[in-house]
Amino acid sequence: MKKTHDNKWIDRWMQSQSVPLWGAADIRELCFRMGEEQEPYPNAVSWAIPMPPDIMAGIKNGPTQAYAQAYTEVNARITEIAHSLSKAIGQKGFRAHPLAASDRTDLENIRGDFPHKTAATLSGLGWVGRHCQLVTRQFGPWVRLGTVFTEIPMIYGTPFNRGYCGTCRACVEACPAIALSGKDWKPGIEREEILDAAACDRWKKEHYAQFHKGHNCGICSSVCPYSPFPFNKRNCDEGIKTFNIRSEI
Repeated sequence: MKKTHDNKWIDRWMQSQSVPLWGAADIRELCFRMGEEQEPYPNAVSWAIPMPPDIMAGIKNGPTQAYAQAYTEVNARITEIAHSLSKAIGQKGFRAHPLAASDRTDLENIRGDFPHKTAATLSGLGWVGRHCQLVTRQFGPWVRLGTVFTEIPMIYGTPFNRGYCGTCRACVEACPAIALSGKDWKPGIEREEILDAAACDRWKKEHYAQFHKGHNCGICSSVCPYSPFPFNKRNCDEGIKTFNIRSEI
């Protein structure tokens, strides 16, 4: 008979991997399966690895080689953690499947197998800003995300059910592709209502092809006032106040 586990051992495991932020999500309603598996996964472990803040602060006018390198290194680390965690969970007798850090499996629609941001918001790690990026209290949007699907019993985090951008439109105004609609995120909203992924992808390939064949930009995240090094607090003070109150509940 399988032993019931709580989150303590995963927390210790994450600490051993120097992961500063993680949570558990209930994804039963999503009925998500990987590949040919018959049974959907009920849970997801979500975590965030921060990007170097000095590098993120330096790309408000466009990506740099330093950003491209950090992007590669952090993604590789996330994928390594995902595979290691899946193996550790499997050794405890539970199914687990890692999700690659950044892998487009649907090239036409510019999507992967599952949105990391969905697991992250359901885990309570943060919410999705007007730039269509996860925003965390600790690191703002200057993070990369990892996900492992599993059946191991866990205590779930409190999902976010709204965004906290206030009236801020810094990312919308900074986007050179004019790909952001400015609409507020809420659970279940279609990505297309917030982001024109095709316009974003086209701009990157036309202007930043030297960085991972046009898969890098980061301007919208760089200018976000929720970042560790805020450039500008305009019109978002009330959002920050409400967000901070929420995070203490």
